Amino acid sequence: MGWHGYLALWCAVLGTFALVGYGLSLAGMTRAQRTVRLTGRIEQVRAPRHGGSRKGGVSVVVSYRDPSSGQEVIVTNDGDRGEMIIAAWTGREIGVHHPRGRPHAFRLTDRPEQGGRGLGWPNFALFLVYAGVVVVAAIDRGWPWALIGFCGPWAAFGAFHLPGNIRDTRRRRETLASMVAVPGRIIAVLKDVSTDEEGSTATTITPVVAFTTRAGAAVTAHCTEELPDPAGARGREVTVHYTPADPAVFTLDRAARQRSLKTDIAVNVVGLLAVASAAVAGAVML
Repeated sequence: MGWHGYLALWCAVLGTFALVGYGLSLAGMTRAQRTVRLTGRIEQVRAPRHGGSRKGGVSVVVSYRDPSSGQEVIVTNDGDRGEMIIAAWTGREIGVHHPRGRPHAFRLTDRPEQGGRGLGWPNFALFLVYAGVVVVAAIDRGWPWALIGFCGPWAAFGAFHLPGNIRDTRRRRETLASMVAVPGRIIAVLKDVSTDEEGSTATTITPVVAFTTRAGAAVTAHCTEELPDPAGARGREVTVHYTPADPAVFTLDRAARQRSLKTDIAVNVVGLLAVASAAVAGAVML
């Protein structure tokens, strides 16, 4: 079987998969569309154990109301229960979802969310069909077609989303500017050791910070930023800058966060210019 035969088989299999996925989405039968999504409330935040693992996130007790029975359900995030909750306080709303008819198989999300249409895998399959066509075109007609086929759409995608990225960066700058400062304390340091296939070990250190907002919410959160000597940070007093509307958005170094935002737009523009230039170069070399 030649290249064109492999391409036909590739497109047939992935195209069928994509069409089935789109059909299920139109019929409202994808996994995402059949998922029941609820809003839960954190009732209790349990103190982290110093030296423990960060897996599972901050340990919490969550309540939500079962729509079928109307009864209040109390659950915890012990075990594999979806996304890690890395910032928690009593009264915080988070997302709870489970397959239709299987409330015991619940999962938690960091915040309430709207259901999607389940088009992720069909869209990915369609992308692979397109990638196969571009690869065969590059083999048959020359590698400049690869530059046009891959960099051209990326350039169009980047140009379409660049204004939104700029607005998002500006919003994050405004969020940083609106943050308020309160004292905090590192109450625990979590330690996870992992081993790869070659036997090498890697250690991840995660400090846990506790602070009280000006509204009186006692927040416990994993601190993912770099701290000097994180392994010995337990008991250290720190200054926490947080967003009043959402204390889960916080930083211990607002100046560093502001400096990183300054480069975001530049990186987006440079990336767009690079892929656009590659696409143009491919067209010129044809």
